[in-house]
Amino acid sequence: MSAKKAFPLRLDPALHDAVQRLADAELRSVNAEIEVLLREALAKRGVRADRSETPRRGRPPTKPD
Repeated sequence: MSAKKAFPLRLDPALHDAVQRLADAELRSVNAEIEVLLREALAKRGVRADRSETPRRGRPPTKPD
């Protein structure tokens, strides 16, 4: 089960298009871009948002011999 919280988000289509363009330029998904923008906005206001410990995806790193 995913540790992330899912919820519906209604955006103005023009705002979604702007976020999509930014996400494409940064090689991120729209969801990841929104997360980055929220973290930046919180940091600008002095609100600390720690990252939760979620398992990393993909192949584990190789261990040196």
